[in-house]
Amino acid sequence: MRTHTRTLTITGSLAAALALVGLAATPAAAATTLSSGHVDVLDADWDGNDLSLHVHDEETDTEHEPADVTLSVPAAAKTANPGHSFLGSGSQVWLLPEDEALANSRGVLYPGISTEHLSTGVFANNTVTYTLVSATRNGATTEDFSVYKGSATRWFDSDTTTANFKSRTFGVGTHNHASWAFEEAGTYQLTFRVRGTVSGTTESDTEVFTVVVSN
Repeated sequence: MRTHTRTLTITGSLAAALALVGLAATPAAAATTLSSGHVDVLDADWDGNDLSLHVHDEETDTEHEPADVTLSVPAAAKTANPGHSFLGSGSQVWLLPEDEALANSRGVLYPGISTEHLSTGVFANNTVTYTLVSATRNGATTEDFSVYKGSATRWFDSDTTTANFKSRTFGVGTHNHASWAFEEAGTYQLTFRVRGTVSGTTESDTEVFTVVVSN
């Protein structure tokens, strides 16, 4: 089984400068902040050799490396807890809705999960699987994140007491939307993996997505 991964290499004078000033131990601020509009947070691409994850800003038709993006969830996303058991007992949650008109009226992100750039006839069963590998809030493991469709059909849930709702398979060439819910303010690090099989070989990419939820 072969799994493609991508790493960032810093060489030469830049590496020396980072070592001297101690910046290597301090995460750099993301170059781009996205806070509203149609954004495919999980967007899979296949270049013939590698399966990769990007953030696709549909508003500007721009692809970003996940490490270069901060997804901002403003106070305007706060709404009454719809009462689903997996959303905890708090009276309010921060919600990025699956309804585009509602997202636009609140001025918040309309988050998508996309396989539309993957062609049929490449991946086994014409599907790939997205997996929520881990989730933290302010550096600690969190149970405060979930993605659900419609009234209460969970796609992903960071609840550590269950192994369910961690992976979901999508057909290639599709565009999908669901509600993204955050139960507390803070900085979330969401690690997602996309995986598929090409000619009997497993191809995958794992990326960390930063989401800042504001009071």
